[in-house]
Amino acid sequence: MTRTETDSLGSIEIDADRYWGPQTERARLLFQIGTERFPPIMIRAVGLQKQAAALANRDLGELDGNIADAIAAAAAEIAAGRMDAEFPLPVWQTGSGTQTNMNANEVIANFANEALGHPRGSRVPVHPNDHVNRGQSSNDSFPTMMHIAAVEAVLALLPALAVLQAALARRAAEWDGVVKVGRTHMMDAVPVTLGQEFGAWARQVELGIARAEGALPRLQSVPQGGTAAGTGLNAHADFDRVFCLRLNRLTGRDFTPNPNKFEGMGAHDAFVELSGVLNTIAVSLNKLGNDIRLLGSGPRSGLAELIVPADGLSSSIMPGKTNPTQCEALTMVCAQAMGNHVAITIGAAQSFLELNVFKPLIIHNVLQSARLLGDAARSFAVNMVDKLVPNRERIAENLARSLMLVTALNPHIGYDRAVKIGKTALAENITLREAAEKLGFVSGADFDRWVRPEEMVRPGASLAGS
Repeated sequence: MTRTETDSLGSIEIDADRYWGPQTERARLLFQIGTERFPPIMIRAVGLQKQAAALANRDLGELDGNIADAIAAAAAEIAAGRMDAEFPLPVWQTGSGTQTNMNANEVIANFANEALGHPRGSRVPVHPNDHVNRGQSSNDSFPTMMHIAAVEAVLALLPALAVLQAALARRAAEWDGVVKVGRTHMMDAVPVTLGQEFGAWARQVELGIARAEGALPRLQSVPQGGTAAGTGLNAHADFDRVFCLRLNRLTGRDFTPNPNKFEGMGAHDAFVELSGVLNTIAVSLNKLGNDIRLLGSGPRSGLAELIVPADGLSSSIMPGKTNPTQCEALTMVCAQAMGNHVAITIGAAQSFLELNVFKPLIIHNVLQSARLLGDAARSFAVNMVDKLVPNRERIAENLARSLMLVTALNPHIGYDRAVKIGKTALAENITLREAAEKLGFVSGADFDRWVRPEEMVRPGASLAGS
């Protein structure tokens, strides 16, 4: 069954069960592009923006109280996630996000009118433009929705990163005394501890958390009140201030009016900044995933210094094979976030004069990156880091065979003689100690006193045993 709705552009048939109106239906038929839809976190932001706007207009005397309350109640349904199915439009639409804003206006108007005893499509007493969109434009409302959603996404990402950081830090402390071969240029290097390696990854994630927190102040500055071009035409002079007060009561956040609406609508540098942070986090997590994958390679023919946990999954042809699936999932997520950063950068660069027209693309990619990175970080912490086991036997074996332990002799016999010891040991397949004694450069007793791997992993180790 359908119903007929009419607006200034004419009449159109709409599924009778739907709350959306003519503008949404036309856009639904016009923009049949891809399968990407805005995620629930963005639809929630839509509801919060419309709810705060209605309450602000009521507070300022711009809307009748009954109408404003009906609008706010309908918007609250959207914010609560109970109206997600009423937002059918793809990300790929007008670059200002106008269709999603109009979609919200129509859904809210029809829901409010029903609540007030009028049929869907009546456009009275609540009109989608005159009332729901009062004092607003898509050009300031949609970016405000973007800011709301981005803040929520960051606040969801932070706890997930904290779980991973804590897991890595626990391992760093637990394995601080496990001395192993360090590697630079993918070649054997001086000793480090397994804890130091995990500590480096933990610090990367810790800094990622700080970077994400640092982006929040710019994200919480919203351009609502700029209306069409940034001048605030048709909005109450205090609308931006009262809107933020209402929004903060709804969210418990600290949103503030952007003091320059032109900047907040014509450019989206805050999202480029956030995307850069997400890109940096992706780079950090990619290193983590790759390093653990490398240290866990084997179990017999690779480095095999970490034992990768069996996850119940296996090869389709090689019986019992355990693969580093969490590493692969994590690094794929990182690749997606890095690619999203490129798209966001290009999208933000498409800012001309008073309006950026790549808004849907920007927020779609920002939200996807934040969600994926958070999910992957938590999964990696629980399913990989918490279950890793050091292969102490292999670690000790690799350390004992390392030629770079000869570095500890530099302060005692000089670089050139140390080189000869290392090359002799490699060429003759003997130990460093044997080579040192054979060349007559170092006695066995001095070698044992100077070359102590456990003392080479702290500052000042070059003088140990002097």
